[in-house]
Amino acid sequence: MPHPTRRHLILGTAALAAGATEARAQAAQDFPNRPIRVVVPSPPGGPPDLILRAIAPKLTAALGQPVITENRAGGGGLVGTAYLARQPADGHAWLFTTASHTNIPPFNENVTYDPVRDFTHVTLAAQNFGQALVVHPGLRAASVAELIDLARREPGRLTYANAGNGTASHIPAELMKAMTGTDILSVPYRGVAEAAADLLSGRIDMFFVGTQIALEHVQAGRLRALAITGSRRWKGMPEVPTMQEAGLAGFDVVNWFGLWLPAGAPRPVVDRIHAAVAAAVREPDVRAQFDTLGLEGVAMSPDAFAPFVADQARIAQEIGRRVGGRG
Repeated sequence: MPHPTRRHLILGTAALAAGATEARAQAAQDFPNRPIRVVVPSPPGGPPDLILRAIAPKLTAALGQPVITENRAGGGGLVGTAYLARQPADGHAWLFTTASHTNIPPFNENVTYDPVRDFTHVTLAAQNFGQALVVHPGLRAASVAELIDLARREPGRLTYANAGNGTASHIPAELMKAMTGTDILSVPYRGVAEAAADLLSGRIDMFFVGTQIALEHVQAGRLRALAITGSRRWKGMPEVPTMQEAGLAGFDVVNWFGLWLPAGAPRPVVDRIHAAVAAAVREPDVRAQFDTLGLEGVAMSPDAFAPFVADQARIAQEIGRRVGGRG
């Protein structure tokens, strides 16, 4: 028979555990009981804002509380992401951002969080069909094969625009260089607009840029699109092949948009948020808005999203090691 003191300790511990479980269950049942803040770690007007603008009314109706965007830009996304990681994990503060969540940390020594361990992974909400590889029309390359051949014949002469290490303009360029053994100079820019301006003026040779940004310039003949980085062609430019079709087997880089809570969020809260997002991205009017942005809704489950994020972080670490980041 257990010693009385030990028995009391066991019973006391069990009572505390039961109390904590009951408190979490009650909190989940009461969720949400106030407005929900969605932290976007980038300036207003970018893709995350546009996606949230499309689905926020649906989420507000489903959850019964206002879903409000809170832009906290700075540090390439680090400021807002670090802020969210420190918030209570009760479901009233969300993080909504791009693949930069896993891609930027290997290239920045100021990261104060782990993109996998310090967050509850709720859902992959949307993704694009990849970036468009565009070149200035004056470049002597009308295809990916010709571009690679030119880069091999003149190593170090060609340049590509890098709108930030770990961004969607940087990762596919470095992956292409690694897969083809080419030497193409990375030219850093503070953002996409500045990089696009230099490409249009002919000061740089190539750029991996969002399809919607590329489309207008390609249609006007100001840029030439050589490929799409995803595994499927985009219907906005159906004549443009994928990188895989252009000869780079296994090349599949898309920009995706995910939703996180701070680590330790109750699973019932996570499931309710996921269900609201999944229903929202299936709505016909939301799908139509996504279509104009070159996006598709996904709504990956939490159980699938967590390993997906871990795998994306691993890939980013490998690329970081290859190009001299922190990975």
